[in-house]
Amino acid sequence: MHDIVDLRSDTLTTPTPEMRAAMAAAEVGDDVWEEDPTVQRLEARAAERFGKEAGLFVASGTMGNQVAVLTHTQPGQEVICDADAHIMSYEVAGIARLSLCQTRALPTERGLPTPEQVRAAIRPPNIHIPVTGLLAVENTHNRHSGVAFTPEELAAVAAVAREHGVPVHLDGARIFNACVALGRDAGEYGRAVDTVQFCLSKGLAAPVGSLIVGPRAFISRARRMRKMLGGGMRQVGVLAAAGLIALEKMVDRLADDHRNARRLAEALVGLPHIRVDLSRVQTNIVIFQVDRTGGAALLVEGCKARKVKVHAIGPTSIRCVTHKDVDTEDVDRAISAIREIAGSW
Repeated sequence: MHDIVDLRSDTLTTPTPEMRAAMAAAEVGDDVWEEDPTVQRLEARAAERFGKEAGLFVASGTMGNQVAVLTHTQPGQEVICDADAHIMSYEVAGIARLSLCQTRALPTERGLPTPEQVRAAIRPPNIHIPVTGLLAVENTHNRHSGVAFTPEELAAVAAVAREHGVPVHLDGARIFNACVALGRDAGEYGRAVDTVQFCLSKGLAAPVGSLIVGPRAFISRARRMRKMLGGGMRQVGVLAAAGLIALEKMVDRLADDHRNARRLAEALVGLPHIRVDLSRVQTNIVIFQVDRTGGAALLVEGCKARKVKVHAIGPTSIRCVTHKDVDTEDVDRAISAIREIAGSW
């Protein structure tokens, strides 16, 4: 039993005892010189998992996405993405500041542009307008309640981009949640796109790190971009050791998080002033609406007083994320807290 039930994010996961032991015993070297054997094992394993030629260990998912955009694009180009994509909304305008590209944000129903939307958004040759440099997609989708897309859905969108010579990058921060929820292999997603970024430090519970995987020549250029951003880490095998365990041993247990998220979402149905779309609760994220003036803030404070932490992502929206440090008993405590608060309205 946990004293505090923390549902704000799966970034709050703590490393397992096995990870801590592996970190302490890790064989290390200077990774900028490409001499850290533990990092090399992690990068190779990640690339193999997605059917790609090479991988690159980076400090965070945001760094991974921004390194990928820098590597794929040229200044003055345009990046197509969903209007609620993490790469646009939560990365401090990195595409504009670092890559010197603008974004073309497409409103979508579930977080993934349709092939028709992508076809219409790709710029034709014209001296007055930017060149389309990249299509970025997200799976699972953070702002759409963790909805998961199939490899076929991604491939259909990617095919349109490739017809026009536009590469496709997958922000797969939680891609293994999609794999588990849909019963699909990571390699199927790798084949659908050119490059993938995925996080080790969310549901997989490693303390730090993400991977970019893709063609060997791309990863070579990306390594240079990582160095430019200050991401050339030295004896970083101490972190990669935890990442190896995350990748090998923490994927299957994501199903527990999905069951707990569903348990929470179903319990919210019918509560006063609360609306939740169960069709979108496929993985470990539950986003629900509070139809009461100031209701989201009131719910956050009321839950906090009951030792339950949830996150307001807007004046009427709450996000809850299940993870390895939230068990079924914790979920039931959160349900009780929300029921009590909503019932008082």
